[in-house]
Amino acid sequence: MPRFLLSLFLIIAATFSAFSQQMPIDFSDSQDVFTGFSGASFSQASDPQDGSNRVGRFQNSGNDLYEGFFIDLDRPVDTNTDKIINTRVYVFDNQAHSILIKLERGTENDVEVPKGIPAGMANRWVDLSFDFGNAVVSGTSTVINADGAYDRLTVFLEPNESKSGVFLIDDMDDGSTPTNQNRIDVEYTELVWSDEFETTAGSKQPINPNNWFHQTKLPSGGSWFNGEVQHYTDRIENSYMENGFLYINAKRETFTDQGETKQFTSARLNSKFAFTYGRIDVRAKLPFGDGTWPAIWTLGKNINEDGGYWDDQFGTVSWPACGEIDVMEHGLAAPNEVSSALHTPSSFGNTVNVKKRMLDDVANNFYVYSMNWSPNQITFLIDDVPYYTYNPTVKDNSNYPFTKDQYILLNVAMGGIAGNIDPGFTQSPMVIDYVRVYQENTASEDDINGFEFILYPNPAADLVQIKAQQNIDTVELYNLLGSKIEISLSTDNSFSVNELSSGIYFLKVYAGAAATTKRLLVK
Repeated sequence: MPRFLLSLFLIIAATFSAFSQQMPIDFSDSQDVFTGFSGASFSQASDPQDGSNRVGRFQNSGNDLYEGFFIDLDRPVDTNTDKIINTRVYVFDNQAHSILIKLERGTENDVEVPKGIPAGMANRWVDLSFDFGNAVVSGTSTVINADGAYDRLTVFLEPNESKSGVFLIDDMDDGSTPTNQNRIDVEYTELVWSDEFETTAGSKQPINPNNWFHQTKLPSGGSWFNGEVQHYTDRIENSYMENGFLYINAKRETFTDQGETKQFTSARLNSKFAFTYGRIDVRAKLPFGDGTWPAIWTLGKNINEDGGYWDDQFGTVSWPACGEIDVMEHGLAAPNEVSSALHTPSSFGNTVNVKKRMLDDVANNFYVYSMNWSPNQITFLIDDVPYYTYNPTVKDNSNYPFTKDQYILLNVAMGGIAGNIDPGFTQSPMVIDYVRVYQENTASEDDINGFEFILYPNPAADLVQIKAQQNIDTVELYNLLGSKIEISLSTDNSFSVNELSSGIYFLKVYAGAAATTKRLLVK
C-alpha cells in the first residue's frame, strides 16, 4: 500500500482472470492496461466500426518528444521464438503518422522497431507488423536480431515529435499462446512466526508488544501520506485483542496529538519480525463504510521512515527503493473489490502494479489474504487461489528490490485516495483472526553437522521436553531478534516456557562438538 507519495504511474488490472497481462493484448478485459508517461494518457474505448469490440485509446499531449505508454507482461515476449508483433492502429485523419514499439528487460539493452502509417488512412484500421529480427538497439543506430525474453512493451506515437493526437490500437499479438502464470514456484510450509491473537475470556486486551509496534509519529508536515485524515494511536480504543481476534478500529472522534487535531483515529502496526522470502497468510474481514482504507502490506526493513519500528537501526534508503508489497487493500475501487500491488523504483520513479479481484461482502466474510515471495517471483492469493504473479525476466534493484528483509504492516487509514468518508461513519474495525509467516524447511550448517532431537510439545505453553540419542551438554534459547534468553534445563532435559511471551523462539542444543537448532512456538 503506498504510504508515501503515490506514483504517477498506475497499472490497474481488474477482476480475476486465469491469464493476466500477456500476449495477445486485445483489450477485451481490464487486464490489458497501459500506463502513459510524460503527458500521455491511456484508456479503453469502443471500436468505431464495431461497438462491441473493446480497444485501447492512446492519447499524446504533444508536450514531450518521447511521451509514450508501457505495459509490464506477466509472460514475456520471447524473441527467440516469436520475432513478429502484429497489431492494428486506427487513425482519425489523413496525415502521415509514425509509431514505434520498444521491448525492454531490466537494465539490458532495449530494442525497438519503428513503423510509418501513410497519409490518406483516415477513419480506418491499418495493419502493422513489427519485425524484431531486424530491430534497432535503443539510443543507437545498431541493427540486431533481437534474442531473449522481454517483459515490458512500450509504445511511442509520433516519436521524436511534440505532436498531440489520439490513436486506437487493437490485437497486439506475437503469435504465442496464453498460459497461466499464477503458479507458485516455491512452497513455503514451515511456520516461522505467527500471532493467533489468543486471549482469555473477558474484556479487550492490549496487543502483544513482543510481536507488534504502534507507529504513531506523524510524517513531516503533520499529516499522513496520500491525504489520509486520521491519527494513528497506541490506545486500546484503536487496537486490541478480544475473543481470539485482533481489532484495528477506525473511529470518528476529535483527537489532538503532536500538535495536530484530526477528526478520525485508527492504528498502524509494524511487526517486530522481518524476513526474506516466504509466505504470509492473514485471515481477515474488513471495515464497513466509504472512505475506509484497510491494508495488509510489507515494507523493506531498510526504509528510512522516522517513527517506524526498524528505522533507528536499519533505515538507510527511501521509499520506494526499500520495496513495498501490498498483500491486500480495500477502498480504492468499488465496494468488495480488493487489490494487491507492488511498488518499486522502476519506470520513471514510483511504479505501481495493481491487480484487483471482486469478492463477496468483505466486511462480513473472512478471507485469507496471502503473498508467496520467492527469489524469482511474488504471487498473491485469496483463499489459497493464486490470482496475480509479479515476475520480471531480468531482476535488479530497480524492478525487484525484494531481496532483503521485509516487515508486516496492518492498518486502517481514512479518506485520502480512498475517497469521501461516509458522513454517517462512527467506527468500524478490520478484524484479523491470525497472521502467519512460513518459510522453507531447509537445513542449516548446524543441522548438517549436528544431530537429531525431538522437541515436544511444540507448540508449548508450559514445560518443553528435549529427547535425543546423545548426551545434551548445554542449550541456548533465542528470540526472533537474536537476543539470548536465560532458561534452566532440568536433569530430565526439560525447561519451562510459562514465563515467556507467545511467539517464535529458536532453541540451540549442544552435544559435544555437534549443535542443532530447532524452532519452538510458545502459545
